[in-house]
Amino acid sequence: MSIIFVYNADSGPLNGLFDIGHKILSPSTYSCNLCKLTFDTLTENRKWREFRESVTIEMEFLHRDEFEKKYDLQFDYPVVLRKNNNIEVILPKEEIDRFENLDDLIAAVRRILMADD
Repeated sequence: MSIIFVYNADSGPLNGLFDIGHKILSPSTYSCNLCKLTFDTLTENRKWREFRESVTIEMEFLHRDEFEKKYDLQFDYPVVLRKNNNIEVILPKEEIDRFENLDDLIAAVRRILMADD
């Protein structure tokens, strides 16, 4: 089993610059709460990186265009998925959007991992 995190953002340097600008200039209208929670302005959030590195399950992180190209599936983004023989939603956009801080996301991922044990 693995977990796939799909950001509501497209890949590429130009899109990355646009996202950074959007986060700085208009954070209230930025459409990827998963991005806001796991990344600071320019780099991955240290606390998130430490959590991610502490778990033993495989995690994959993709932008929506990368995900759709690789898996030929579409969801409401951002989304967190479980991949076994099939792919299923474990954290939908609506739930991710309700997270107020990184601790909420980490707690949700921990609950999912504990339920799978």
